[in-house]
Amino acid sequence: MLLCHLCHLSATLLLLGLSRMGLCIPGLFAVLSIFVEPIAAYANGQVTIACDTMSPNHGYFPQKSSGPAIITVDKDVFTSKDQIKVTLTVRQSGTSFQGFFIQARDAADLNDGPVGTFSLIDKASQLLTCGDAKDSAVSHTSASGKHTIVVLWNPPVTKRGHVQFLVTVVQKFNIYWVKLRGPVISQLNAPPLPAQTITEAPQILPITSQLTKPGNDDIYLCIVNDQSVQINPAHSTGRSHPILNSQAPIHDMAWRLEDGVTQCSFRRNIHLPGYSERFDLLDQRYYIFLAEGTAENGRIHKHHTQPLITHGKVHFGGSPRELTGSRSPLYIKAHGTLMFIAWVTTANIGVIVARFFKPVWPSSTLFGKKIWFQVHWILMVTTVLLTCLAFILPFLYRGAWSHSAGAHPYFGCLILTLVILQPIMAIFRPNPQTPRRSIFNWVHWATGSFARTLAIASIFLGMDLPALDLYNPWDTLVMVGFIIWHVATELILEAHNFVITCKAQKREEDKMEIMDSSELIDPQGHRFKMMVLTLYICGNLIFLITLLIAISLV
Repeated sequence: MLLCHLCHLSATLLLLGLSRMGLCIPGLFAVLSIFVEPIAAYANGQVTIACDTMSPNHGYFPQKSSGPAIITVDKDVFTSKDQIKVTLTVRQSGTSFQGFFIQARDAADLNDGPVGTFSLIDKASQLLTCGDAKDSAVSHTSASGKHTIVVLWNPPVTKRGHVQFLVTVVQKFNIYWVKLRGPVISQLNAPPLPAQTITEAPQILPITSQLTKPGNDDIYLCIVNDQSVQINPAHSTGRSHPILNSQAPIHDMAWRLEDGVTQCSFRRNIHLPGYSERFDLLDQRYYIFLAEGTAENGRIHKHHTQPLITHGKVHFGGSPRELTGSRSPLYIKAHGTLMFIAWVTTANIGVIVARFFKPVWPSSTLFGKKIWFQVHWILMVTTVLLTCLAFILPFLYRGAWSHSAGAHPYFGCLILTLVILQPIMAIFRPNPQTPRRSIFNWVHWATGSFARTLAIASIFLGMDLPALDLYNPWDTLVMVGFIIWHVATELILEAHNFVITCKAQKREEDKMEIMDSSELIDPQGHRFKMMVLTLYICGNLIFLITLLIAISLV
């Protein structure tokens, strides 16, 4: 027996992905990302896909009871020049419906296409074209509650004899009635309609599909709706959306809601019907994916967090045991780790060294260059390399641009451009004695500052994306703490520079040598700066290690 537990707020989505392919981990995320599309219905009423069957394709069986609304007309007999007033209204006051789909068909063959055209009276309805028949159907324009809909039907030019109105009514996403019959109206002087010639409209079942190719994932949906739970099996191939199975390969289904926890259990056969590839839970190993999201009136919404994925393939044989997994793919974890190292640690330490520590090592060199420059250069090149590598990893994971990550990837592209531009500018920097050197200094500083600002903003955005989603608001508080730590360090060093500059002004007449002479005659100032730098690096590493631990726990 497969037993799954899932915490939820108002509703939950349970997905169990069983795959024999090691690369299915990124694939299932894409499956869930587009899962809403095929079952999300059409709140805007653009339901031309239902022209033939009049079924909303919500993945549930239609109701067999009498519908919540009825159709009435103002005429029983019509000519080709008449207009028939058609009214769809609720049976009982206080009730409403969200969606509708009205057609007129030949009463002798209700499976034939629509006849006549419609005209609108209010803005709650819209005209649809079914096949080549323009304005041959009417539907809703929104999912708001409705009580009464009034439209006009225009008879066709050709003689039809008897026409019957049909309507599909959606009260909730999972509660709907298909092809409810309305009144039959007859053309003037038409012969009587024999009762035995009326073709029954077939029962419409949810459209499902069976795999004709090997299935990558075996999926089970556990949906909480109105204090009950529906368990639906499904399958998917590659990155396609899950398809519900009408021939459910599960049995002995049970569920329980208690203390905010949803418990679903079921049994399934080793061989699943319709699968050309055998999912053998006894002899094979599979990854398990667990995703959660919200559902409203049976309508499943996109999961709000990355699916929980077992660390390795699981063998279902033997005694029950506790499984562990991760919600974040390794590529995304590595991406976050590299960006934290680059923009929390190396970039900021490199900036502080270049900004405040030139006078501390005025003549000391390392490999022929001043120490401060070598430290700054090494840290900034490290930042560039880490950023470039981190930029590549999400594309390796997704294989394409992420359209669901908001502004984060755009920030990343801009940051990459700036960090590549920085070393290029440094290579062609003017000599210190040239007048253009000051222009380079300002541009170099502005570009670097802008890149650091964007990087911090991008980190804030990336921490809450579903692929990583660090614990909130703890992750935000840690980043805010780091920013305060860094800004405080820079303010202390700036204040220290101001104090020693004021002292130097009293001692030196040559203003061109203020900083160097003051620092040379103030070794205590050097020691203070080194102490501040040491404390800053220690605090910086504490923040970095804290964030890296958070990533490892996702």
